[in-house]
Amino acid sequence: MDLYIYYKVKDADAASLQTAVAAMQAALAQRHGVAGQLKRRPESKDGVQTWMEVYPSTPEGFAAALDSAVHEAGVLAWIAGLRHTEVFLDVVPPCA
Repeated sequence: MDLYIYYKVKDADAASLQTAVAAMQAALAQRHGVAGQLKRRPESKDGVQTWMEVYPSTPEGFAAALDSAVHEAGVLAWIAGLRHTEVFLDVVPPCA
């Protein structure tokens, strides 16, 4: 299962958030073997950016580990609003 987490961040907090998320993702990669990606929309609106974390092919229990890592890293201090999580599964071709 792939996790897509998006949220807002104020322009002024972007550098601090990027540092925290990069460290968090490095720790998650080491502990769980999941190479996270960090993305953002190219534009900023009213001083706020939209960011997305992507975690492909996550193992069972990774969502709980990610939640703990977010709190440990203090990521929520730089987010404006809530983190929204979307879960996607690979589409398996039908059997012939």
